[in-house]
Amino acid sequence: WLKPFRLKLLPQLRPCQAFQQPPSGAMTMATYDSHYINGEWVKTANTGKFLEVIDSSTATACAKIPDGNKDDMSKAIAAAKAAFPAWSRTPLAERKAAMQRILEKWQAKKPQAIAWLQKELGCTEKFAKRVQANLVDMHFGTSLALIDQVEFEEKTAMGGVVVKEPIGVVGCITPWNYPLNQIAAKICPAMLVGCTVVLKPSEVTPINAYLLAEAIHEAGVPKGVFNMVNGTGLGVGETLASHPDVDMISFTGSTRAGKRITELAAQTLKVVRTELGGKSAALMLDDADLPKLVPEFVGQLMSNSGQSCNALSRMLVPRSRYEEAVAIAKRVAEGTTVGRPADP
Repeated sequence: WLKPFRLKLLPQLRPCQAFQQPPSGAMTMATYDSHYINGEWVKTANTGKFLEVIDSSTATACAKIPDGNKDDMSKAIAAAKAAFPAWSRTPLAERKAAMQRILEKWQAKKPQAIAWLQKELGCTEKFAKRVQANLVDMHFGTSLALIDQVEFEEKTAMGGVVVKEPIGVVGCITPWNYPLNQIAAKICPAMLVGCTVVLKPSEVTPINAYLLAEAIHEAGVPKGVFNMVNGTGLGVGETLASHPDVDMISFTGSTRAGKRITELAAQTLKVVRTELGGKSAALMLDDADLPKLVPEFVGQLMSNSGQSCNALSRMLVPRSRYEEAVAIAKRVAEGTTVGRPADP
């Protein structure tokens, strides 16, 4: 997140205008028609174009979001670039206070986020709370706890001094299967060290990102420090990855998309950090306790409906114990409850 920057004066902080929240409660079709740009909810430049958010358990649309375009993303990047000099000059204590305010505002958003995650992601209430909503607290809390341990200036053995400074505008592109988790893990450290952020959340699970953006808005974070544009990878993601005013891209998602983002970012020599798909295996040797381990491994696979980057794809067992392992795995799989998120 860090690189040299030029110092400029910090402008006076200004509160954002209130945002009209979409329907909640029974959560029938909700419509979000704006992006979050420069501290305001801005109607999309792609007038009349929306993307449907599908309820995973019913395969019906439960919400609509704007299908952003290049103009929307360019506005967000310009806002982040303009805000960077002042935000990077803001004392660390003030940046920490801003992150703490976001965390405090987030607490009131959690119940709605948990309910929406059950729809758009299709996970259980327990998973939505433990692995999504509560991990916003963990990522913000951990970042706040660790930032004081960062050595922003270090002397070298040859008598030189290495100064670590914010890199600039950070583009964050996040996946659908762990949306809140990944958003919080990317945006908090970036903003905390003095970078400004443009977030492109997954269009498959976007509503939770709106709720976190509302918390950031209500926390009074300076205009342009955090921006969010919704849309597809082709519609807005490629603009974010290729734009010359973006200094770093942090991406979590598929290997295919990661290759494309790296290719686009290379044209302007951006710093790129990617977390891509895996192919996880469980290896058990001759003396392994199969009755104990196989259920654990199958349970890990079933978590989040198997939609995790670290979900086990196979178990490697001694040939002599193959039938035993298959029988245990079959029993555990057959005993797993499959149903709608709201089912008991």
